Amino acid sequence: MRVDPFYVSNLVSSLDQTQANEEQLSSELSSGVSITSISQNPVASGENVLLLNQIQQDDSFTTNSNLVTGQLQVADSALGSVVSELTQAISLATSANNGTMNASDVASVGNQIAGILDEVQSLANTSYQGQYIFAGGETSAAPFTTSTGASPAVTTYNGDENINYLELPNGQKIQLNVPGDQIFLRSGANSVFGALNALVADYSSGTVNTAQAVNDTEALSTALNYVSQQRVTIDNSINQLSAASSAVTSEQTELTAAQTNLMQADIPTVSTQLSQAETQQTALEDVIAQLESVSNSLFSKLQG
Repeated sequence: MRVDPFYVSNLVSSLDQTQANEEQLSSELSSGVSITSISQNPVASGENVLLLNQIQQDDSFTTNSNLVTGQLQVADSALGSVVSELTQAISLATSANNGTMNASDVASVGNQIAGILDEVQSLANTSYQGQYIFAGGETSAAPFTTSTGASPAVTTYNGDENINYLELPNGQKIQLNVPGDQIFLRSGANSVFGALNALVADYSSGTVNTAQAVNDTEALSTALNYVSQQRVTIDNSINQLSAASSAVTSEQTELTAAQTNLMQADIPTVSTQLSQAETQQTALEDVIAQLESVSNSLFSKLQG
């Protein structure tokens, strides 16, 4: 009996391939991942890279969104407090303008409005995580300082006009700040600090120039309305950011599910395939062993 040596070689190659399949299937079964190298499935591997890139972009946006949301909320809270302070100042000024207060009471109103001025300046110099939020791009230094060398005192803006934006994954941009001079030092009747400094000067002596004080009170009312308008800009940004964050979160869920479906091993199928491969390996090993036994037997007879 003659055994074809190439037949044995082919069987050995089949055994090697079967063992390699077993290793791959075992790896899939233990890791739960169906693709461990690009060569296994180049198309799926490419799709996986694209999905992972988009997931990473969404993760980055979520991280930045959480940070700037906190900043916007602090800005909104600060402006809300400014509105309350200015409303109180207008109420005090209106009382002082009615001509019924004595000099001491008028001077007391002046002192109270001076206190409000200090509080508003503190709010205008609000910082978040070490950055001054109303300073434009010059966030490392307090944007507002007041000089009392003249009467009325003069409040100066030390920031710049830079407006920061956060770009969404879809390319849309959300405004993240309003430079402080646009809120507190607008020209004309929109200047918060101009009106407050003027009112402090109006009442400091205890004697009221009613016409001037009424005019300055009206200017503060106009400035208050303007602050409220600027606060709407911040509120709109918060709402846009919230909506964008919800959309990105939903997209992240969908992308993660798609990536999982693409890469996750089908455990029942893999288990069946592994069992079949193990059975095939056993069968091949038996055949090879039998052929080697026959070959050895024939060789022994020929030697004898």
